[in-house]
Amino acid sequence: MRPRRRESQPADLGTVALRDRLASGALKAAELAEICLGRIEEREADVGAWAWLDAEYVRAQAKHLDAHRASGRPIGPLHGLPVGIKDIIDTARIPTENGCRLDAGRVPLKDAYVVERLRQAGAIIMGKTVTTELAFMHPGGTRNPHNLAHTPGGSSSGSAAAVADGMVPLAVGTQSGGSVIRPASFCGIAGFKPTFGAIPRRGVLMQSQSLDTVGVFARDPEGAALIAEVLFGHDPADAATSLAPSPRLVETTRAAPPLAPVFALVKPPGWEEADPQLHAAFAELAAALGEQVFEVSLPAVFAEAAPQRARINHAEMSRNYYRYGRDGADVLGARTRDAIETGNGISARDYLAALDWRNVLNAGLEEISRRCDAILCPAAPGPAPEGLGSTGDSIFNGLWTLCGTPAVTVPILTAENGLPMGVQLVAARGEDARLLRTANWLFRWADPSDPDGSMT
Repeated sequence: MRPRRRESQPADLGTVALRDRLASGALKAAELAEICLGRIEEREADVGAWAWLDAEYVRAQAKHLDAHRASGRPIGPLHGLPVGIKDIIDTARIPTENGCRLDAGRVPLKDAYVVERLRQAGAIIMGKTVTTELAFMHPGGTRNPHNLAHTPGGSSSGSAAAVADGMVPLAVGTQSGGSVIRPASFCGIAGFKPTFGAIPRRGVLMQSQSLDTVGVFARDPEGAALIAEVLFGHDPADAATSLAPSPRLVETTRAAPPLAPVFALVKPPGWEEADPQLHAAFAELAAALGEQVFEVSLPAVFAEAAPQRARINHAEMSRNYYRYGRDGADVLGARTRDAIETGNGISARDYLAALDWRNVLNAGLEEISRRCDAILCPAAPGPAPEGLGSTGDSIFNGLWTLCGTPAVTVPILTAENGLPMGVQLVAARGEDARLLRTANWLFRWADPSDPDGSMT
């Protein structure tokens, strides 16, 4: 079921195994950096994943990390691993232009929280990945590595494409609707959107304070757990975060479940309009899982989730993007401009009422969550659409973003044209570690011949 593997790419090795080779000294940070830079030189003109990249800056970081390890001092959990950073996440003295011509030449003075944590963990900041305009729906030009005529999804398009094409083993993105889960599905990799508030957003372009969630990309669920564990935490600058202890994501993800996982197959609103190939693939998947899966319907109230999420998103965009609409409406893409204008027309009553829906929807999920390890549903309506004028439909993602529940794309299905189709797993809020363990089980189950995570 898993999408066809590409051959001999650096990030094709399971990320944890790659981490272990760097930690042992079997692979030097400088060696891996050169492999990644070589891949980028070979493919970037076609894929267009990078908004900013400086090879000498990458080499300088790798050289420093190798010297640090040679000194015998402790190394971080991401030592030597190159990471792509979505270009709405601030990087000190490195351009962060938000995919928007109005921010051309913008260079922050400080790193975002997540970049600080990545540096502390020993990661190499590889560069800035392409985002759609202001992380909304106007495409940024990145192409799907599996077929350059197709979209990679959005808004974290460059991050997903860079990981999928073997340019980096890890990347960071964000999601306000479906901007992590959908591009991961289209590009055939693992995308993890954690519980709302799990990863602090200081230094990240704010589109919607009630929805924006930092997420991560990797070749497999273990890799997603590895980088996410570094990023989880509390930041007083982000009121959505809490002082609760961070879960042991890597340890739990790599552990065998005490019992074979049970999945609740959900056909969310929009299922009828999905690609018939997707319907057939999910029927095959359910049959293969047998007694481990049961079908269940979402409460009727979920039919209202999409318009309520959009209402929140548009209203908060109109506030957070006010200066863009005021100073450069003629420069913005039509989708971005229309969304801001839509938000301007939403009443305070309707906006505040929409905010209540998160608790309503999560109450409706409680009974389902008690009966399963994870909800099983599509990550997108089908494979990546042809053309670069759209980033695809987020109908199967937005409701989980509104709920604030963790979700992960597991790349185990393939369409007739060879493009990936991801399976989305969803769990109750706070169940991030258990969700990733279940995702890893499903990933291994789909290809038992690949026990160590090797994708070569």
